Amino acid sequence: MRKRKFSAPLPEEKKQKRRKRRKRLFIALGIIVVIFVGFRIALPYIVLHYVNKVLGNLDEYYGHVEDIDIRLYRGAYVIKDIKLMKKIKGDSTETGASQVDTIPFFDCKRVDLSIQWKALFQGSVVGEIDVEKPVVNFVKQQQKGDTEVKKDTADFRQVIRDLMPLKVNRFSVTDGEIHYIDPLSNPKVDIFMHAIDLIATNLTNVEDNSDPLPASLRGRASVYDGNLYVSVKIDPFAGDPTFDATAQLTTLDLKQLNSFMQAYVNFDVERGYMNMYAEFAAKDGLFGGYVKPLIHELDVVEWKKEEGNVWQQMWEGLVDFAAGIFTNKKKDQLGTKVVIEGSFNQPGINVWRAIGLVLRNAFIQALRPSIDATININKLKDTSDKTFLEKIFGGGDKKNKKDKKKKKKKN
Repeated sequence: MRKRKFSAPLPEEKKQKRRKRRKRLFIALGIIVVIFVGFRIALPYIVLHYVNKVLGNLDEYYGHVEDIDIRLYRGAYVIKDIKLMKKIKGDSTETGASQVDTIPFFDCKRVDLSIQWKALFQGSVVGEIDVEKPVVNFVKQQQKGDTEVKKDTADFRQVIRDLMPLKVNRFSVTDGEIHYIDPLSNPKVDIFMHAIDLIATNLTNVEDNSDPLPASLRGRASVYDGNLYVSVKIDPFAGDPTFDATAQLTTLDLKQLNSFMQAYVNFDVERGYMNMYAEFAAKDGLFGGYVKPLIHELDVVEWKKEEGNVWQQMWEGLVDFAAGIFTNKKKDQLGTKVVIEGSFNQPGINVWRAIGLVLRNAFIQALRPSIDATININKLKDTSDKTFLEKIFGGGDKKNKKDKKKKKKKN
């Protein structure tokens, strides 16, 4: 039977040393916890200062964020109440700072920037951005002393890079709005689409897709009782824009656009709805596609700018008369197909084809209310049968050949 060995009691001096070591350890751990808690408390203010500094350094816009929320457990931070205001050039305050437009260019309640964990499990460290309830306003402005519309040179891609250090692999918008506002027109114009939902995925090809267009974007929106659907396949790595896109807009109520038509074409409608179909593709610096608007049950009425305006009555009567002539009586449909193709620097519109298809729709055969599926990245030109006017006057073939020759010389 083994005897138990009992260790001799530690001397009092060793016990005190052990207590001191434990005390120093607890103090060190306490300091680390305090530093971590303090850093965690200060982090939102640090990030808020950085974000506002980035937005404040924009040349043509002034940006500001109200609050930042840090979500360390999922590697994310949330921007709350962000606004971008267009700077008004040619005018300044008493302090010398540029004034900003009263209508924000971009207003959003919440932008979530985070690591995409799904991609992390696939071996890629990339990010994702979710934008909730954004409102984008394109406002027509009249600058003092300016007679020309100047190009907006702001590069928001750099802003995204500054705010999101990781490459963005996924991007989504929920319940967004886009407005076009002309406060100078008579009547004032504010046309918009709302309930915009879109999602772009695989922007960095994390899924290692062999598809020549690995990334995709899909979206929908409501436009004056109509529905807009967009589908785009993209090659995000190509030097030139490379994509294949389709879009369709159905049952847009034209009567709700009367303020726009009164302001720009000087008449309105009592009834009518529009469907619109489009296809576009781009590759090697060239693009091709079409827009096919079809108007149904159109009824133009007189808009009296002032009582007894004879010229106004004559103009509206002419519009109503022309619409009646070129409407397909069987389908009650007025429409055409506008072909747009060429290079991005010099796009061309096939006018003779558009006119010819107005006549064909009216007197021979109504255009189909659907996407034609005639355009893709391997076939940028619409090869459907030429109209009578195209055969006589041509349809831009020479221009397309010149564009292709220029592209070959560059390569």
